[in-house]
Amino acid sequence: MRQKLTQFFASRWGIILAGSVIGILAPLLQKFGNPPNMGICVACFERDIAGALGLHRAPVVQYIRPEIIGFVLGSLMAAFLFREFKARAGSAPIVRFLLGVFAMIGALAFLGCPWRALLRLAGGDLNAILGLAGLAVGIAVGVQFLKAGFNLGRTQKTYSSVGWILPGIMIGLLLLLIFRVQFSENGPIFFSAKGPGSMHAPLLISLVAGLIIGFFAQRTRFCTMGALRDVILMRDTHLLSGVGALFVVALIMNLILGQTKLGFAAQPVAHSSHLWNFLGMSLAGMAFALAGGCPGRQLFLAGEGDGDSAIFVIGMITGAAFSHNFNLAGSPDKVVDGVVQVGGLTTAGMIAVVLGLIVCIAIGFTMREKIK
Repeated sequence: MRQKLTQFFASRWGIILAGSVIGILAPLLQKFGNPPNMGICVACFERDIAGALGLHRAPVVQYIRPEIIGFVLGSLMAAFLFREFKARAGSAPIVRFLLGVFAMIGALAFLGCPWRALLRLAGGDLNAILGLAGLAVGIAVGVQFLKAGFNLGRTQKTYSSVGWILPGIMIGLLLLLIFRVQFSENGPIFFSAKGPGSMHAPLLISLVAGLIIGFFAQRTRFCTMGALRDVILMRDTHLLSGVGALFVVALIMNLILGQTKLGFAAQPVAHSSHLWNFLGMSLAGMAFALAGGCPGRQLFLAGEGDGDSAIFVIGMITGAAFSHNFNLAGSPDKVVDGVVQVGGLTTAGMIAVVLGLIVCIAIGFTMREKIK
């Protein structure tokens, strides 16, 4: 039975099923209370967790998102059931941490991860086209480094406790969320009273959705970055089938649920500064490609014991803190007296994105086996 399930999940229908599950659950989570066009967003949700822990003090984006917890624990469950939990680590941890930081800075410049880019487009937000184009370009550049011998080094088998660290952190976050622990007056844990952080589906629904997605994604190796990388590198469309299914199913679900709004201006939690939508996701895409997975895939790998992916996740959470503490994140469009005011990046945010691109390119050039 286990063998047959493994064969199915490895098939094209398996990856299409995984994408479809995400495409169904994300719009439903929005219907149950998550922010518009943000049924699921790994970057945004890790940003909310950083805020809840007090790592940044942006009051509108602070909440311990159960979906992120579910992704890791769902992957952990799948890995144990199918005997794939393997503690491993040791591949350029500080570089992975830095890539995670800049991946988050790029994603928050756009205001979303690759999953949210697809969900935004499925909800009618045409700004996502610029973000997806930037993502594809960033991944394409990263693939050129891979072709030239870029390598973060070999991951090694290690103590089981290493593989349990991020799942353990997630269990701790779940307890903090359930019991709403208050460590001091006016101190963390923070919960937004307004804004995107205050908008969330019921805890149990979000957690179960995360567990389901984590389970399916671990079994099928679902990865948006990997989908584009494999097409560019090997003309392999296997993972792309799942990404396509996510978009098509989410589009259908949004039409059924009445959650579509076609256009560029004043989309929910989005800005129409096209250049920085493109460049922000270019940075994120390159960082994902160099680190070997999109932010969702990094969570799933961490759930099956990959300590290096856990480092990338911690880097992303740290990057979220930097983004909001230093005013680097994009600000959404606003409508004032019927007039759209285009949001976008501050000067500091623009510098951070350009700096991130330079750093990622430098990493790509200096970590090639051929020049050692």
